Amino acid sequence: MGVTTKDSHKQHISQQFNAELSELKNHLLVMGGVVEKQVSEAVEALVKGDGGLADSVLNRDEDVNRLELMIDEECTQVIAKRQPTASDLRLVMSVAKMVSDLERMGDEASKVAKMALKLSEEGEAPRGYVEVRHMGENVSRMVRDALDCFARFDTEKAIAVIKEDKSVDNEYRTATRSLVTFMMEDPRSISRILSVMWVLRALERIGDHACNIAEHVIYMVKGKDVRHISVELAEKAIEGRR
Repeated sequence: MGVTTKDSHKQHISQQFNAELSELKNHLLVMGGVVEKQVSEAVEALVKGDGGLADSVLNRDEDVNRLELMIDEECTQVIAKRQPTASDLRLVMSVAKMVSDLERMGDEASKVAKMALKLSEEGEAPRGYVEVRHMGENVSRMVRDALDCFARFDTEKAIAVIKEDKSVDNEYRTATRSLVTFMMEDPRSISRILSVMWVLRALERIGDHACNIAEHVIYMVKGKDVRHISVELAEKAIEGRR
């Protein structure tokens, strides 16, 4: 009969801990996949006037909330049972923060879906759909890239996501100015244009949350908190320079 040594016991615990961390990471990516689909389909529902697709986006919100609660509980259990340190602790803490960002992305996607239902019932598509489609594509790519840099622990791609957020912010401001001008020229369009502006605002916020995830990835991998600093300083941080 084999003898269980102290070292083999440690190895067993380590393997089990690694499996728990891997499961935590995979569950976050599953939640991210659901949210990514919500975002892209919400934009498609709006642009195409597809009420059925909009309903599908809204129904999926329950799945996002369920995954949020499950992952939050897993993070709590890992901290309580394993008392992780260093990079393991950063992983767990980062996942806990990313879950919150993903849940808020889902909320914003639901807002877009609700507006898609409202506008599809009103009939003719208002001005601004070109901007919505373009900004929606950019934001969807940001979400996908943010999840990818988490999956790969890729800090360079995380920096690229942060840079893309600046581009989306500029696009939002430009589109908003254009729509305000159009409302001034045609007061009859004000109500519908305001609805489109709310959609653009929701998309801009989704981009902000994708940027947050990228910042969490940099902290998780490098131990550097790059929130509230410039992109240039963030790049220096991941290169180990000051």
